[in-house]
Amino acid sequence: MDHLAQSRSHALNRRPQSAVVLTLAAFAVLVLLLLSGCGSSDSEGDSGGSSAAESDSSAAAGACSYPADSQAGAKDVEAPAEEPEAKGTVDATIATNAGDLAVTLDADRTPCTVNSFLSLAAQKYFDDTDCHRLTTEGIYVLQCGDPTGTGSGGPGYSFPDELDGSETYPAGTLAMANSGPDTNGSQFFVVYDDSSLPPDYTVFGQLDEKSTKTVADIAAKGTDSGAADGAPKEKVTITEVTTQN
Repeated sequence: MDHLAQSRSHALNRRPQSAVVLTLAAFAVLVLLLLSGCGSSDSEGDSGGSSAAESDSSAAAGACSYPADSQAGAKDVEAPAEEPEAKGTVDATIATNAGDLAVTLDADRTPCTVNSFLSLAAQKYFDDTDCHRLTTEGIYVLQCGDPTGTGSGGPGYSFPDELDGSETYPAGTLAMANSGPDTNGSQFFVVYDDSSLPPDYTVFGQLDEKSTKTVADIAAKGTDSGAADGAPKEKVTITEVTTQN
């Protein structure tokens, strides 16, 4: 997920293969954003309606697909069961050295994404992993979910987007990073201030107000290099992810 962008561009992406290039206008300045995740980008699926339709069809059928990647997993984990068990909303805690992040996962809207996240959490995939990227200009996100801490790691499988085109990314959003249509893996990002992004990133949960402020306080300290895009100056390590229901 981490291609560091050139010049004034910002990247929140995965190195393995293709990346999504987003162009945003912010106060008349174009900012290029790459938000990419841990899944494989081997399949060049059509963007837009066809991907969303396929994802909706899969979810409606009650089955999810988690094909193996060409890249080995950053940790030895099994792919999730194809039949998601979680329903409704699921309360979870992303425990970090900087404080607990209370999140509510939407298993009805994004069953396959939540199914994967809960499976990885149960297998301790996220334990003792650093959030490797912070962006403080153009978009406002903290990106996590790669045990290698390099932005190139994933779980060894990918899965389709769960999008309906209405996605927005206000402060408190929990969303999947990707490297193109239907390339989700393990990397996700937390939005700590309202961000303008196209509806290409599956929104699978929300942080509460206190947790969003925790991330905003981390972001206020900037990156380790002082640039607008890079590793957070205050190291953020996920110690574990647990669920309350």
